[in-house]
Amino acid sequence: MLIAGFPAGAWGTNCYVVAPAAGEECVIIDPGHQAAQGVEDTLRKHRLKPVAVVLTHGHIDHVASVVPVCGAHDVPAWIHPEDRYMMSDPEKALGRSIGMPLMGELTIGEPDDVRELTDGAGLKLAGLDFTVAHAPGHTKGSVTFRMPEQADIPPVFFSGDLLFAGSIGRTDLPGGSHAEMLESLARVCLPLDDSTVVLSGHGPQTTIGRERATNPYLREVAAGLAADPTAAPRRGM
Repeated sequence: MLIAGFPAGAWGTNCYVVAPAAGEECVIIDPGHQAAQGVEDTLRKHRLKPVAVVLTHGHIDHVASVVPVCGAHDVPAWIHPEDRYMMSDPEKALGRSIGMPLMGELTIGEPDDVRELTDGAGLKLAGLDFTVAHAPGHTKGSVTFRMPEQADIPPVFFSGDLLFAGSIGRTDLPGGSHAEMLESLARVCLPLDDSTVVLSGHGPQTTIGRERATNPYLREVAAGLAADPTAAPRRGM
């Protein structure tokens, strides 16, 4: 399996391109602010053909390049219905203006083909299997994507802005909820095997085992305690 990731734009949002191997079809995850060129460079380098864009949530730092990427390759975008409005109204999603200079660089709106994700759905795209888990807390429509273990490759978990190395996503923007975040961490993350590789929306990769042992939020959730919202800095837009 091939997973190529790179941080893009003003918020350093991780965009991932996933394929069974070089020269095959692929899926693009979270093409955010200023990610379009990085996507094209990755596709060219590995000779890949996109079949879909999938989105962990609707914040502009994760979806800003959806329209140009989908348009360039005539592929659909998948998003949870509760976050779909954010593609057309990013300022409402943030509860504030994100700034005219930045807005001037964005293509606001939906691609021609938008498909909606549901909790527990299995997506088979580009010969790859993704299991969707609805994981509200950062936004109402946040989701994660899990890929099963393959041969000598451990399971892979695209956590979006639910779980980061050493932290979790912020919950103080419209649609955010600390209580829902804790419930999602307990329901979605804790059952995963320690070997699961976590590829998040921001920052470096980690593993569930490492986060179970060191992440203050996941540790407190695992212990059945009410996690302290000031335990560690939280990330995401």
